Amino acid sequence: MTDILIIEDEKHIAELERDYLEMSGFTCDLVGTAAAGFNNLREKAYKLIILDLMLPDGNGLDVSKEITELTDIPILMVTAKGDDIEKLTGFSHGAADYIVKPFNPNELIARVRAHISRYERIKKSSIETDELVFGNVTVDRDSRIVTVNNQIVSMTAKEFDLLYFLSANPNRVYTKEDLFEKIWGLDAVGDNTTVTVHIRKIREKIERNPSSPKWIQTVWGVGYKFTKV
Repeated sequence: MTDILIIEDEKHIAELERDYLEMSGFTCDLVGTAAAGFNNLREKAYKLIILDLMLPDGNGLDVSKEITELTDIPILMVTAKGDDIEKLTGFSHGAADYIVKPFNPNELIARVRAHISRYERIKKSSIETDELVFGNVTVDRDSRIVTVNNQIVSMTAKEFDLLYFLSANPNRVYTKEDLFEKIWGLDAVGDNTTVTVHIRKIREKIERNPSSPKWIQTVWGVGYKFTKV
């Protein structure tokens, strides 16, 4: 298995990322287009994808969304834009994390290492309960399928992980920092505003009234809890 797939059309940036990562012990494949990236994903297994926001044959946000529909491999999005709106948009399209050009090599390595470590722990972990049922919602860990009223609901990999974690640990309050660390595998590294985005998306998919949620409730000033009734 190659550790990382880098999808970046600027060759010097892709090679720079590869050099930093290989010096830290990772293995990398480089491609310059979204099409080439999908070809690689069909043929090889990876632990992380580094995805540029602007590609010659597609918008990185759309590419990220397509990738998360196919695989749960974490995506680290690279962009020259660093404002909050861009970040939230990236997270809502399935990106696990965000890094802004020009980036610090140590930050790149730290983020990559944290996400790959988290990904490997998830793959190796064995959770006793395979299926969780609450009301009209079913969450199946093995198939990674969520149904509402017996209808399959599409979720990104991180949306599923977050929903499964909360529903498997009902009535316990978690801060955004707690959830960011447990689902994304990061502590000081990263931006936990993505938790808010993912909670909102999950509510829109499973709650009858997302503005007055029954399952995932906000504990003001603290965080979130899953209420199992």
